[in-house]
Amino acid sequence: MSDLVVIEFPSEAKAEEARQKLFNMKPEYLANHGHVAIATKQADGSVKLNQLLRPTVTGAAASTRWSDLMGVMFFPLVGAAVDAASEALNRALTDVGINDRFIRDVSTGLDEGNAALFLLIRRNTTDKALEDLKYIGGKVLRTSFDHAKEDALQKALAAANSEAAKTAPTS
Repeated sequence: MSDLVVIEFPSEAKAEEARQKLFNMKPEYLANHGHVAIATKQADGSVKLNQLLRPTVTGAAASTRWSDLMGVMFFPLVGAAVDAASEALNRALTDVGINDRFIRDVSTGLDEGNAALFLLIRRNTTDKALEDLKYIGGKVLRTSFDHAKEDALQKALAAANSEAAKTAPTS
């Protein structure tokens, strides 16, 4: 089981900075690198989606090629059945993790230029991950946490945001 966290940032660069900090801090918190995405609201209202390569999908595609080869070489009569099963498996694995439609739906509510960082965190490390998330700033948009954990995260991010505002140069 995993927990979902969606944090809004004022720019894609800030969201990417937060993603890099998380990867550098404790990569074992994340379900896998395919379960992290950044969505940015563009000037024309569209949503730009930036996801990392999904190793599971790459493996499924390789598996499909091998099963096709084996079907043709050793089982010509069952080649069509193997092909159909491989195609079904490939389709099932193409959207592993956070659903792209969900990401786009949440991201349509962002202000122009803002970005949202979508994370799946392993449930058994959620408390540890929360401790590190509090230093990245941003604003919680959605989580699968209970109210107490979500409030704690929002307060931690608010504290990081106010600390950043104090240290920002004034013009």
